[in-house]
Amino acid sequence: MAEAANSISRPLSRPEQQEEDPKEHLLLDPRPRGEMNDMVMESMHVTSWKFWGVTIFLILTVLVCLVTAWGYMIAEGLGVAGVTRPEYWGIFLVNTVFWIGISHAGTFVSALLRVVKAEFRRPFTRAAELMTTFGLVQAGLSIFMHLGRVWLAYWLFPYPNERTIWPDFHSPLMWDFLAINTYLLASTMYLFMPLIPDLAMARDHSTGWRKIFYRILSLGFRGSESEWTHLKTAMNIFAFAILPVMFSVHTIVAWDFAMATRPGWSSTIFGPYFVVGALHSGLAAVTIVLFIMSRTMKNMKYFIRPEHFDGLGKLMLMITMTWGYFFFNDYIVEWYGGETIARTLQKFQQFGPQGWMFTLLITLCFIIPMLTLWSRKLRRTPWLMFILGLIINVGMWLERYIIIPGALAINRMPFTWRIYFPRIEVFLTIGTFALFLLLYMLASRLIPLVPVWEVQEGQLAHSLRKFGRTKVSTKAEIE
Repeated sequence: MAEAANSISRPLSRPEQQEEDPKEHLLLDPRPRGEMNDMVMESMHVTSWKFWGVTIFLILTVLVCLVTAWGYMIAEGLGVAGVTRPEYWGIFLVNTVFWIGISHAGTFVSALLRVVKAEFRRPFTRAAELMTTFGLVQAGLSIFMHLGRVWLAYWLFPYPNERTIWPDFHSPLMWDFLAINTYLLASTMYLFMPLIPDLAMARDHSTGWRKIFYRILSLGFRGSESEWTHLKTAMNIFAFAILPVMFSVHTIVAWDFAMATRPGWSSTIFGPYFVVGALHSGLAAVTIVLFIMSRTMKNMKYFIRPEHFDGLGKLMLMITMTWGYFFFNDYIVEWYGGETIARTLQKFQQFGPQGWMFTLLITLCFIIPMLTLWSRKLRRTPWLMFILGLIINVGMWLERYIIIPGALAINRMPFTWRIYFPRIEVFLTIGTFALFLLLYMLASRLIPLVPVWEVQEGQLAHSLRKFGRTKVSTKAEIE
């Protein structure tokens, strides 16, 4: 690599200087560059019968629950779904908000932690970035399902509109279309740029069709000093530019609801509340992906260590407290306002037929994380973090369910009150989850999920030095 470290190193700031164990920290446990490249390539090429069995199962699930069910709904119309007056927004929009929230993990983990120079992010930034791209694909599919007559989706496109009929620029779906496509394009470019050096590495370690595939995608990258300079400059620019896009996307999704005057939605706190909720579910999803990677892909335990789950756990604890504040803020304003229909809706959500969802939501998203993430031992136990990630994401999906169809059940016209019961939406939801997992599994065999060059860069910058009688970790500035 073309970078060089400054000759002056400084000890990392710690409350107490304690002797480091190199085996516990990836950046203090370097291996030869060629060996690390071989480890990553081997994890891509070695597949067991279990991998192909799960892949075939996911393909069948997508064909049955997504392709067939969606085709049936297109042929028969939205009448086969559970959406009707007054709940025209059902699970389709729940999934849209949920998947956009999952997609925030990639930008937050990669871009924001890169900006603040959090070193523990290095081995799993790409795994998080893939979640952004694949999550936005599922969000887009969910919007198309919600449209019903999907062949008229071009009405959402921002083409010249002299007759002011279609597209309808006042429609929240138009806002979502523009926001999601902007975010998808920016996040895909941000995923591809740091991938170029690893694609070049894969090109030099592959034969046959894989070599041709990697040669095309690596864009002739050879690792010269000018190429590294331009790549790092572009990545830094994108890291700062994509953060406002990340916050704006979920803020626009929040405006889909907050711009209406419906009880339960008319809230000025929805913007930051939705952003924090997206980070809550996104970080939990990253822990799930990291655990699965470390347990199912060869050599991944060297790259994914308890220290990485520990760092994510600290972020999750901070986000949990922030989410709890915004949740309470949103609830107390509606309660204190005293509007009759708003109070009726709150009582329905807490004590009505779906009141168990409200209790479960608070338990899964706030109480359990707050009681467990304080423990360093738990944060450094991967399988417990995996379970906690599942718990949080179940709770966050329920939160979106309560906000959308749960709030639409009660309005200012009591004769239209109705409880939403999903029908074919259940199968389509299963199909989107199966497609997300399938895309991830296929990607794990086509591209390096670990950014090897970033790990190597971090290992060059970090070292153990002796200060007095104690060895501490030092970091050199990379130029």
